[in-house]
Amino acid sequence: MKLTVVGGGSTYTPELIDGFARLRDVLPVTELVLTDPATDRLDLIGPLSRRIFDRLGHPGRITTTTDLDAAVDGADAVLLQLRVGGQAARLQDETWPLDCGCVGQETTGAGGLAKALRTVPVVLDIADRVRRSNPDAWIIDFTNPVGIVTRALLQAGHKALGLCNVAIGLQRKFAALLNVTPEDVALDHVGLNHLTWETAVHVGGENVLPRLLTEHGETIAADLRLPLPLLTTLGVVPSYYLRYFYAHDEVVREQRTKPSRAAEVARMEQELLTLYADPALAEKPPLLAKRGGAYYSEAAVDLAAALLRNAGSPHQVVNTRNNGTLPFLPDDAVVEVPARITPKGAEPLPVSPMDPLFSGLVAGVTAYEDLALEAALHGGRDRVFRALLAHPLIGQYEYADRLADTLIAHNREHLTWA
Repeated sequence: MKLTVVGGGSTYTPELIDGFARLRDVLPVTELVLTDPATDRLDLIGPLSRRIFDRLGHPGRITTTTDLDAAVDGADAVLLQLRVGGQAARLQDETWPLDCGCVGQETTGAGGLAKALRTVPVVLDIADRVRRSNPDAWIIDFTNPVGIVTRALLQAGHKALGLCNVAIGLQRKFAALLNVTPEDVALDHVGLNHLTWETAVHVGGENVLPRLLTEHGETIAADLRLPLPLLTTLGVVPSYYLRYFYAHDEVVREQRTKPSRAAEVARMEQELLTLYADPALAEKPPLLAKRGGAYYSEAAVDLAAALLRNAGSPHQVVNTRNNGTLPFLPDDAVVEVPARITPKGAEPLPVSPMDPLFSGLVAGVTAYEDLALEAALHGGRDRVFRALLAHPLIGQYEYADRLADTLIAHNREHLTWA
């Protein structure tokens, strides 16, 4: 079994390698290819990855290459974890929206649109190369904004699913609070990527969400940085990304006075790369847990195993076509919900009707994602403006007008039409 990781030079990669090594019985990879245009990173992460495999007794072979076509040739699955423009572009995404009083974030709001515009054309080119090499290969997208990128892939006819670590992170957190195993916990997780709510938490056939909020509400609210009375009123656990909507102005005030997350991550990445250069290092360092992407490797292994071997967990949270799952959205919208995963793909499980308080926001953001994808595929300032105007966190024509010009100015080198 051959797997290829596009963006293999990411500092995330040792987390993924560790998962492949520990879960080799679930996903017996024989060849793992890390591909990235950054040779300096591959020269560090490739040897570290091989040391991790050796330490954990994995017999598979790990290779590195900057040749994308060679990397995906014959691959059974391709994992996408790339960042077009690197951390420098992320820093811009998190900075210039603040000039209009709008949240600066890499997947939400104007910064998220900028990332989509840079990313979608690159991902589609990669997917076309995968299809030419092996039309049966699965593409697993961890590249943000996952919902828009996955929709672009599916719209172009690729075998693709999107993956995010929010659901598995909450599952693990709830299991720890309840003192049960993660496998005992099933989530009613519904919405769009980075716009989801846990509407029920099942353990042994019982919905224990009310008990979680009663007994552990303060802990959950503190993690989300939202007030407990809000969670009690809503009766759900929102994704931490909902803080950008529910406490937008508070977040903007914080962002204007604190170092950006991009700056923190950039410093962390330099520390990680220094650690990775140590030939004695043969495991993922503790610092990597602060980088983000917790449990990404476990989710990725589980999904790849189900798609390639009909193994792993039968029900997983993925980003896939709506197909009537949320009846108020178009069938071709991409939703993030539990689904039955087989080698044929994802079959979304039935979900309870969404409260209008949540479905209204989902419908609005879906409309934005429609327009964002149009802008990413076809370019043009007017399309960028329309997407910004449609976003619930922007919505005012003066802001959309200013942000459109600023977005294009900061991303011109990545936009062929600009």
